[in-house]
Amino acid sequence: MNLNEVIKLSEKPKLYEKGSKIMWTDEYISSQLLSIHLNEEIDLASRKKTSIDSTIDWILDKAKGQNLKILDLGCGPGLYAEIFAKKGHHVTGIDFSKNSIDYAKKEAEKKRLEINYINQSYLEMDFENEFDLVILIFTDLGVLIPAERDELLQKINKALKPDGTFIFDVLSEKNIEKKVSPKNWELTEQGFWRPDPYLALSESFLYEEEKVILYQHIVIEDSGNVGSYRFWTHFFSYDDLRNIITKHNYKEYSFHNDVLIGDDLWNGDNVTFCVAKR
Repeated sequence: MNLNEVIKLSEKPKLYEKGSKIMWTDEYISSQLLSIHLNEEIDLASRKKTSIDSTIDWILDKAKGQNLKILDLGCGPGLYAEIFAKKGHHVTGIDFSKNSIDYAKKEAEKKRLEINYINQSYLEMDFENEFDLVILIFTDLGVLIPAERDELLQKINKALKPDGTFIFDVLSEKNIEKKVSPKNWELTEQGFWRPDPYLALSESFLYEEEKVILYQHIVIEDSGNVGSYRFWTHFFSYDDLRNIITKHNYKEYSFHNDVLIGDDLWNGDNVTFCVAKR
């Protein structure tokens, strides 16, 4: 193990500097993520089952209409898509994780649900005037750097039918300083990051002007290999959201901070839902 490499990686990086590893395409980590997705009692890879159910009811109340064509971006193992399909809507789900999509396809076949699942980065999608409703849930918009965010929003605009609805949620800038995680380390024989012994050094950095927190994990394997995972997370005010939405030419929009129940830093009024009409 090269300690100088670890020291360098541990320093606060330049804004939006990428890590050396990608979590979503790692077969072992994505299998770990899938098991977390499927735990209905925790808000980690997905929200709790009770939150998902109430959020879907809220989304359909805002979108209105029967037999909607719905695009679920970052669909994971299909937790939202299945419920939409059971309510009579036509759903396409896109996710970067092959493990999640494979699981979702098997579940849809088992439950006889006609859902179109695609294993792809949603930054690579190419639809045109096809969907009544596009959803991007669990604050996914906030993990994209600004250039990626603009690219995705352009693709969503293209994918929506005229008068279509885009519903997404983001983390509020409220209490942003409290959302910075302290340094910690994990030494284990097997865990989330690896099936073999590893040391994980975790830390976060606040970029106050940009309202961004970097959540960083440096994983050191028993062999001495070192990898870094970096998750850039943006926090938004209403004005930030207005600027984003008006830039992409939505004719009307509304913000809502009462969708999720809870008073912790990741629920309740710390999460803003946006309904934007094309």
